[in-house]
Amino acid sequence: MSNPDDSGSHRTLGLFGATAVGVGAIVGGGVLALAGVAFATTGPSAIVAFAANGLIAVLTALSFAEMAARFPESGGTYAFAKKVLKVETAFMVGWVVWLASIVAAVLYALGFAAFALPVLERLTSALFGAPAAWLGHDLAPVALALAATAFYAVELLRRSAGGGQWATIGKVVVFAVLILGGAWAFLAGGPVDAGARLRPFFPHGGLGLLQAMGYTFIALQGFDLIAAVGGEVKQPGRTIPRAMLLSLAIALAIYLPLLFIVATLGVPEGGTITELAAQHPETVVALAAEHYLGPAGLWLVLVAGLLSMLSALQANLFAASRVALAMGRDRTLPATWGQLDPRYGTPRTAVLATALTVVVIVVILPDVAAAGAVSSLIFLLTFALAHWTGYLARRRSAGAPLAFRLPLFPLIPASGGLACLALAVFQGFAVPAAGVLAAVWLALGGLLYVSFFAPRARVHDAFAEARDPDLLRLRGRRPRILVPVANPARAEALVEVANALSPTGVGEVLLLSVVRPPEVWRPGEPLPQVADAQAILEKALTLSLATNRAPEALTTIATDPVAEIARVARAFACESLLLGFGQLTAEGVEGHVEALLAAVDADVVVLRAPQGWRLSQVRRVLVPAGGRRDQSDLRARLLATLARTGVGDVTYLRVFPLDAPAERLARARRELEAQAQDEAARGARIELVTAGDVAGAVVERAEDCDLVILGLRRLARRRRVFGDLVLDLARRTDCGLLLIARRG
Repeated sequence: MSNPDDSGSHRTLGLFGATAVGVGAIVGGGVLALAGVAFATTGPSAIVAFAANGLIAVLTALSFAEMAARFPESGGTYAFAKKVLKVETAFMVGWVVWLASIVAAVLYALGFAAFALPVLERLTSALFGAPAAWLGHDLAPVALALAATAFYAVELLRRSAGGGQWATIGKVVVFAVLILGGAWAFLAGGPVDAGARLRPFFPHGGLGLLQAMGYTFIALQGFDLIAAVGGEVKQPGRTIPRAMLLSLAIALAIYLPLLFIVATLGVPEGGTITELAAQHPETVVALAAEHYLGPAGLWLVLVAGLLSMLSALQANLFAASRVALAMGRDRTLPATWGQLDPRYGTPRTAVLATALTVVVIVVILPDVAAAGAVSSLIFLLTFALAHWTGYLARRRSAGAPLAFRLPLFPLIPASGGLACLALAVFQGFAVPAAGVLAAVWLALGGLLYVSFFAPRARVHDAFAEARDPDLLRLRGRRPRILVPVANPARAEALVEVANALSPTGVGEVLLLSVVRPPEVWRPGEPLPQVADAQAILEKALTLSLATNRAPEALTTIATDPVAEIARVARAFACESLLLGFGQLTAEGVEGHVEALLAAVDADVVVLRAPQGWRLSQVRRVLVPAGGRRDQSDLRARLLATLARTGVGDVTYLRVFPLDAPAERLARARRELEAQAQDEAARGARIELVTAGDVAGAVVERAEDCDLVILGLRRLARRRRVFGDLVLDLARRTDCGLLLIARRG
């Protein structure tokens, strides 16, 4: 599922810009908001909790780095999942990743409001003698959060980078001043006093440490956002891994010294950090800085908080919109979400949808404590999934060249995945509301997908698999196509179509010859039917080997060829069945095809190949459309296969009665354009005509084509499959005719 828009011409982020995305999302907001919770839960060993989470994050970043360097496109975990998993599973992954970034954006928007209020109160007091009255209103935090969201949404609509680097640089400088000031005070006070304040180091034992890890892991989330915007990173194979590890290194280089200084120098004489955090969990870092640096320390924390929340808000809005962009391109969300603004080259609809969702959550649910727990839970689950998909991708494509290769495989994905999963399970039990809200969101996503997105998503996915056979390999699929061969005159055309439908190196072709036993036969007598069948298979095998294909061949004996074909299709788990006929209107052909459609659980392709017809000579394809999209995914797979063999001239045709109103024709054109874009990507032509004879209009346009593709509706057993249009076309045309019917 590669996207043209992920090409190098749209890559604007270098190492500095990509690292700024990660640092902007990680550093500041999490540690300022969660340090108090961590110290209250596990005391001074909160330093160990953050360090342990840092180790898990590094392991996860390594798995992310291999996948992001291999698939450098926007979407992050969703982009990985759609390469390795089914489209339905990939949608659910993208759905929860999108929510996680949105909730993180909500948290940081409200966090900005929490830091902005005391700053504005102090400033207005200094200027006017008293705080501004509106700052005391209950809606003031919501208004500030919405203002920050709107500002960054407008920035993301105008330029890809979002304008958040200045805030990232500023907060790193402020944190450096806090740490350097603490180091100076620490050296002046001596390590003996500091050691006394770190005791007891584990006041609540190992369980407290585990709880602190579960609560604070979200403070190290953000490196994954570099993968989420991978489609806009220059030289992604080198830049993405370096930016991920560098952003984590910068975060840990800030977090661990800062936590040590807060625990040792930020506590009044005779007190402990555990007691201070229990009394003031939300302001413990600010109080600690004020204790060892005076009022200047308090202002430094407030400034760091403002810059941290803003940069994290920008990074999560940026990443969430890119996840929505990738899903829109794959039709797992509305197609308009996957389009770029022609003026600015930014995903306008995806940005607006993301920002609007953030606004709704801020307005409806300004208290997002439970939502924050959901975010942590979802990120841990998606990180575990990233390890799993990375493992599957490496195992299913061993030997493939990699821009970045994960070391110590499979130890790192196994240990990192288990650690993320264990923390996620703990979070679910520790905060039951998180599990409930996550389940509700998943249920909502499943309902929306089944009701609105599934048909177009499956069509786009089928097209992507046919255009890029490596997707089948990464998903662990080896589709087998069954080809009954009975006439040597049609063997070449059948083999050519079968090879086109079966991706090289991934798909498998099974050639079948069914021999009818003689009515009377004595042991020892030769069976000429077997010799004829072997001759036919030999010709088919020779034709396949000439194109570097190695199909399987099978000869069976049965009195009922139709039942035998169905039995072999089931026994060998064939995904597709290719049937070939010289004439569809010959006696018995309709009955045989209809019987097979009712008997096999596989996609069926029926080829009517006139004498001398070859797929390699096809240049123009006609697709008559009737308004229904029953066969869209199979048709998309077939058209993508033809495109891979060089066929690019595709015309979609729809015929209406002479008295069809203009409004109906306009609506039909829009529908047909959407159908053609889903099934044949860009480049297909659209024709809408009015005629008194539908079949005649189709036949007239088929005269200039080499191949006509029609869908068959698989109805209940004993129902007619071949309609009048199909039979009329079969009688009145002499071009190739492909009839397709997807599995029931």
